[in-house]
Amino acid sequence: MAWPTKPSATMQIARRAEPFVTAAMKDRWTREVLPKYATRLGALMPVLHDVQHAYRHIPHQAQLEVAEFLGIAPSDVLDTVSFYDEFTVEQRGVVTIGVCHSVACEQCGCGSTRLIDHARERLGITPGETTDDGRFTLIAMDCLGSCDTAPVALLNETLHENLTVEALDRLIGEARRASPGGHH
Repeated sequence: MAWPTKPSATMQIARRAEPFVTAAMKDRWTREVLPKYATRLGALMPVLHDVQHAYRHIPHQAQLEVAEFLGIAPSDVLDTVSFYDEFTVEQRGVVTIGVCHSVACEQCGCGSTRLIDHARERLGITPGETTDDGRFTLIAMDCLGSCDTAPVALLNETLHENLTVEALDRLIGEARRASPGGHH
């Protein structure tokens, strides 16, 4: 059996002329983030959150820029981005709905499967997809660390606990009305 190979060493990363990591970001990180951590690697998560928040994804070029700013290996950045569900290299919608599908969230209340199925039907997308208008992305997340209030979901960065299908439906409706181009 032959192992499939990919041309990782010769792959080209698409670059735009304008950097993703701006001078203003670097200044803010230097003043507000770096002093909170013993090492620059320790600041990686909050820096990535900032990039994800600004662009709704963390492009490969941005990962290289973050690595350069922090003085760490690009592989450390890629490992972190690819490990955590909250980070993505694919641009997400204006509103990301992350439904926890851990064992606790499945067993409590209405269950995460029902929540995911309802969101899928309401939005017309499956987990991992973004609506055609770019307004919503649905993801199934491994654990949000709130098992005592299961089932839970994140709408962007806000945790919603003890969810029911009806409560999720209200949240989607509110997000639809509040997001650009929203309709009732």
